[in-house]
Amino acid sequence: MNENIKQDWRSHPQAELPEHIRGLIFDCDGTLVDTMPMHYRAWQTALGEAGISLTEDAFYSLAGMPTLKIAQSLAQAQKSNVSGEHITHRKEEAYIQSIPDIELIAAVVGIARRENGRRHLAVASGGIHRIVDQQLKAAGLMDLFPIVICADDVEHGKPAPDSFLLAARRMGLKPEECVVYEDGELGFQAAAAAGMSCVDVRPWYDVR
Repeated sequence: MNENIKQDWRSHPQAELPEHIRGLIFDCDGTLVDTMPMHYRAWQTALGEAGISLTEDAFYSLAGMPTLKIAQSLAQAQKSNVSGEHITHRKEEAYIQSIPDIELIAAVVGIARRENGRRHLAVASGGIHRIVDQQLKAAGLMDLFPIVICADDVEHGKPAPDSFLLAARRMGLKPEECVVYEDGELGFQAAAAAGMSCVDVRPWYDVR
């Protein structure tokens, strides 16, 4: 392998990781699987019924935030009489219908497959288990990740570090021994708060 690639592990998905990295923690949506457009369409369906608007740019800025928190915040900000719980339920119903069409983000999944058996692997998502588990199964990834942390496992979602720290504890590792793979600003903040290295996977979306 080219020596420059060896040294550039944060920007090249084929790079060898430093020896001190013993655990890899992956976000799910927009990191392992290309679901963000599917989520946006589901939000449009649920929010449209409630008379609430959400631009695509605003949607992507909320990446990593728990669904219920997004729904409650939007309902309050736009003075909707529809509860956050109802909006969340309708959004999840709309999204679940699209799960069979899920697609992998090949470069990131390639890292997980390469490191399987060499390092500890975990998922830490802002979604709930009912959805995230279905996604991983539909994508054929469930067997790669013995540890899956979701919003319903922690008190505080991203940008709080709780999900990443819980993943590290369950892997039996210190935060500094872990690297996070993420696509959202809230996830970047959570990784920094957890004291973990973080890789922005967005430049790798078209890397095969």
